[in-house]
Amino acid sequence: MDSIYGSYEKTLQCIAIRLNDMINDYVNRYLDRTGDRLYEHLSWRIKSPESMADKCRRENLPLTPRSALRDVHDAIGIRIVCLFIDDIYRNINELRRLPGCRVIREKDYISEAKPNGYRSYHLILEVTDDVPDVDGHSPGRYYAEIQLRTIAMDTWAALEHELRYKKNLRHPELISDELRRCAAELAACDVSLQTIRELIRKEDAE
Repeated sequence: MDSIYGSYEKTLQCIAIRLNDMINDYVNRYLDRTGDRLYEHLSWRIKSPESMADKCRRENLPLTPRSALRDVHDAIGIRIVCLFIDDIYRNINELRRLPGCRVIREKDYISEAKPNGYRSYHLILEVTDDVPDVDGHSPGRYYAEIQLRTIAMDTWAALEHELRYKKNLRHPELISDELRRCAAELAACDVSLQTIRELIRKEDAE
């Protein structure tokens, strides 16, 4: 089977690299100005054609480039992992100002966690590119999902993802309850760390 992205897979790679470079540009400018890094680590990926095809099947979409590039918005995925909660929102402010990009959807699962305890901030960016898109628009319009988390949120999400696909668990309800409890404790830890940071900065300023 040919790639569900058709001839656009290379374009997605180029856009992801460009976004990565633009993010690092503003992070480096902020570092030069304040001495602080806005993230601990950043990663990006292009969803594999097989995973995208599976997602389209789950959403009852035809297995076409238009489904993968227009109806679904996470062919490009970027994850920004921060030390502190405030840094997440600083990144969001910078992402809103990226040239050639527009936020079209966002979900704040930090202020209001999912029922299972998941916390993260999700943005969908519409990104313009010189390459015409699947609808023939020029400049083309493409999409990227950006997830922003603290280290604690990222650790919890990785554990939850691993356990979600375990089969034949004897006590799934107990495990879910423990995951929610752990998520609440990590969220409290994030708030405490943010408070400690602010106290240290207040003392430095005195």
